[in-house]
Amino acid sequence: MTAAALTCDGFLDGRIRLWQPRRGYRAAIDPVLLAAFVPAVPGERVLDLGCGAGTAALCLGARVPGLELNGLELQSDYAALARRNAAGNGIALVVHEGDLRRPPAALRALSFDHVLLNPPFHDRQAPAAADAGRDVAHREAEAGLADWIAAALRRLSPGGRLALIHRPARLGDILTALGSAAGGVEILPVAPRADAKASRVLVAARKGRGGPLAIWPPLILHEAGAYALDANPYTRHALEVLRGGAALLPGARGAGAGWDLTQS
Repeated sequence: MTAAALTCDGFLDGRIRLWQPRRGYRAAIDPVLLAAFVPAVPGERVLDLGCGAGTAALCLGARVPGLELNGLELQSDYAALARRNAAGNGIALVVHEGDLRRPPAALRALSFDHVLLNPPFHDRQAPAAADAGRDVAHREAEAGLADWIAAALRRLSPGGRLALIHRPARLGDILTALGSAAGGVEILPVAPRADAKASRVLVAARKGRGGPLAIWPPLILHEAGAYALDANPYTRHALEVLRGGAALLPGARGAGAGWDLTQS
């Protein structure tokens, strides 16, 4: 991609700077939320499945130093951007190129403590995007949601944790795809406002582990009426995650909440 075809954008209040296509798939808050939902600790091995330009992996790397970060990306232009972005931010990230159903041998030789994925949100019947890169990122093609989850489970070590973000309408499909291969499922809804339906769900599960399903109180992104009245419409909790680099840790119950926010 030429310089004119790219923009350099800040994430985590500018702690991460990423080159992205001016037209095409552009990361917003979803990969930042996904990275915040991964309770990795230094020394663990992490795979960002379908890493794009590296947003989720690099946001996670900025919060947790000392991770062994890997990414798998189908589109060579985006894989090149992920490598450039990793180098520019001083975060080690090995980017593998290939199809998640047929990953390269170097990736097949590895197993992971965490696999994170932000699969395409639209099914095969959705209208194609004008930009080919954006279309691949947003619309399921040969690999459907069940293929993404199966690929993630194959790469996980026993007891390893899968984390994904998707539309609430696909939650049933996600749970079906997880089946009996993973347990201890945790669901964190993400709602635009306290009086609105969830627009996203964060889902985690442990490979080969049992345990009850847990649904945590939602993360609310915007204050009531903030769209019209406030130039900075995010709630305090959302700002701590999206700008402050806080981790979303379901199960670490804070006062009046089903999750805690831990600053890096």
